Amino acid sequence: MFKENKRLAAADTLIGQGTIAEGKMVSEANLRIEGEYRGDIECKGDVIIGECGVARSNIIAHDITLAGRLFGDIETKGRLIITSSGQITGNVKAHSLIIQDGGLINGSCHMEPLPAAKLKSNDEAIAKTEPQQEQKKSRQAG
Repeated sequence: MFKENKRLAAADTLIGQGTIAEGKMVSEANLRIEGEYRGDIECKGDVIIGECGVARSNIIAHDITLAGRLFGDIETKGRLIITSSGQITGNVKAHSLIIQDGGLINGSCHMEPLPAAKLKSNDEAIAKTEPQQEQKKSRQAG
């Protein structure tokens, strides 16, 4: 009667400015670091390292936004954004990379292609638009 199956909602995690945390973190939700974190991070959500944030970590996450400093390696399943204040000393493995003016990478970068399913859907979208473009060209020429 009192037992209800409640699904836990994932909550974002914040390591606030002035906080120093250490250890291995595994998270289902998004993570934001404004303080300092030391240790490996595995996150199924997104990781944001704010302008005041410092991470001495190897990070595996879906998307990563770096506005602070990171000492360690990054592996993203999606996109890495390094803002103008962001700095990484370590290696990067990502599907997509955006670096704003002033952002720094000191290490190697390895770009991986999108998964086959996404490539296939992109190829199909391109194939659909190509005949339309060719028809427009032939109408203009004729």
